[in-house]
Amino acid sequence: MLVQGIKSRPVYRGITIDPQARRHLVVLQGEGAEALLEQKGSLTPEILSRMEILFVAGAARGKDHDKTLAALSADIFWQAPTVETLLFRLGGSLDKAKMGTRLYIAGTEGFIGRAMQLALDRGMDFQSIPTEHRGSEARRVQCVHCKGITDNVTTSPFTCSHCGLPLLVRDHYSRRLGAFQGVNIDAEEPGTAPEPEELFL
Repeated sequence: MLVQGIKSRPVYRGITIDPQARRHLVVLQGEGAEALLEQKGSLTPEILSRMEILFVAGAARGKDHDKTLAALSADIFWQAPTVETLLFRLGGSLDKAKMGTRLYIAGTEGFIGRAMQLALDRGMDFQSIPTEHRGSEARRVQCVHCKGITDNVTTSPFTCSHCGLPLLVRDHYSRRLGAFQGVNIDAEEPGTAPEPEELFL
């Protein structure tokens, strides 16, 4: 049911720490921590002295990512209790950021999209922000009919949590909203929506 080759579909090229950056702001969710930890060999004391790590456990609880990240001894390591709290802190960090700060984001697509929104709102170019998808492929979806947004969608079609319409999850992605688009799948013949299929685990 998905359409291939949609140009708006995000591409996650992975994060690599830029040694030339004056400051590193690393935003991680759950298994996204591994994107940074796998670069441990290149994380010199000098780079870590200029690094702020914001982390939220997400679905990767029990993996001790928090302890491993804290052990890196970055200039700032802060663990948030929720994604919303982390995003609030990220907004503050971006507001104080100076020229030469490099932002890195790793986690689920929904998390990357929401963190990216904050950066774009502050004038950052999305092409200059390294991102890496780690963890669940569940999607953040906006209903094009009621404009409501539902997080952690794993099936298509799925029932909109706001208006109740059965929505086909498209590969069309809105960078402004940080969400994929969902359209009514049985608009012409209500009640004929196919059974949901697990597509985004």
